[in-house]
Amino acid sequence: MWMGIDLGTQSVRAVVAGDDGEILGSGSAPLTGRRDGARHEQRPLDWWTAVRAASRQALRGAPAPRALAVCATSGTVLLGDAAGRPLTPGVMYDDGRAAAEAARAGTSPSWGLPKAMWLLRERGGAAGGAVRIMHQADVVLARLAGTPLPTDSSHALKTGYDPERDAWPWRRLGELGLPGELFPDVVRPGTRIGEVGRAAAEETGIPAGTAVVAGMTDGCAAQIASGSLAVGSWNSVLGTTLVLKGVTSSPVEDPAGVVYNHRAPDGSRLPGGASGVGGGALTAAFPAADPALMDLLARPHEPARVVAYPLVARGERFPFVAPEATGFLLGEPACDAEHWAALLTGVGLVERLCFDYLDLLGAPVDGALTFTGGAVRSGHWSRLRADILGRPVRIPRSSEPALGMAVLAAYGAGATDTLHRAADRMVRLRHVLHPHPTRTAWYTEPYLALVDELERRGWLPGPVAAHARTRTENA
Repeated sequence: MWMGIDLGTQSVRAVVAGDDGEILGSGSAPLTGRRDGARHEQRPLDWWTAVRAASRQALRGAPAPRALAVCATSGTVLLGDAAGRPLTPGVMYDDGRAAAEAARAGTSPSWGLPKAMWLLRERGGAAGGAVRIMHQADVVLARLAGTPLPTDSSHALKTGYDPERDAWPWRRLGELGLPGELFPDVVRPGTRIGEVGRAAAEETGIPAGTAVVAGMTDGCAAQIASGSLAVGSWNSVLGTTLVLKGVTSSPVEDPAGVVYNHRAPDGSRLPGGASGVGGGALTAAFPAADPALMDLLARPHEPARVVAYPLVARGERFPFVAPEATGFLLGEPACDAEHWAALLTGVGLVERLCFDYLDLLGAPVDGALTFTGGAVRSGHWSRLRADILGRPVRIPRSSEPALGMAVLAAYGAGATDTLHRAADRMVRLRHVLHPHPTRTAWYTEPYLALVDELERRGWLPGPVAAHARTRTENA
């Protein structure tokens, strides 16, 4: 039995899965944070409290796991002490307060490195070496083991770690005024790094001595859970926001820094990016809505005559970087149902633009495509996205990142010799969606209208817009 824990934006999920991928136990606990303008923070203590609750639920009546792995949001950082205890709130992946530091570091404000620099500036420095940069998963790992553990190269990527050289770029970090003692030791995902201690066992119900395997970010975890680990395959994770991850044999080079490359345990690359659009825009516009009912009411309004760019918060990071970007509507919805339809469609249109951008960079984008994330609970939305993209889409039976971490735990504990084989054994397919050519044609005009507007506002670079138009014409 294998356990996976997923530290999300709105909740913590834990699953216990068997060798065949059957989910034998699951649990969840909610998370809340503080959003105020560009600020988005969560309390690290809340992460641990939620892990305790979710783990106990998952283990109720389930066999004890042999190993576990943890994933978390990419780019979320905090400062801690030498014992792994948090000293600051967790600054979440979409917190926008580190724009000046991002300009200095030459990264997106969504990355962890500028956020860490901002936290250090706010705190007045590193306080004589007693401060450490930590990632969201590091907090939970330290509590599980009772001592700080190495972080993994996936979570460390946006804090500046170089996965190609398997090292921190010490010279560059020194130029930014960041001493080496700030940064944790790093191992590759899938490496066994410790075991659950007695104190954590009492709090979580996870047996003491359970192996702890280095995890990956939530987007990579969803990639594993999708089973899309063959070169050329892609996974689109849609929840609060949208994350695309693919598999390539070599890094996808992006001079703009929009696409970044994680390194899989087998050495292949997982290029991708995280957009600011997603289901969070639906929650913001309709906080009390029943999604299933709204989906039903929205169907007669397809194709939506209103074009939406459904940003969850200010700022975009994929398929372009625009810290000043805000959501908008082109047109005025006649009713809530049409507004809902426009938001659903808008996410699919941005998803299409992401693939056009990846194609411009030379990434192979025509392999198998899988949808995962909370949005797959809506069959209507998944079908709509498949139609907009104009390509078949696979829907796994279980699409949560926590399952991906259970798969990684199995690999890291030696159950299989490759991660791909572990996923083949544990990931089950529910069905395949096939696009309808007529409906795909419906979305050509709104897609081009969105591309034109994003370019007109100065957010989408001209070459990217031109490539999107060319691909549309040649489709």
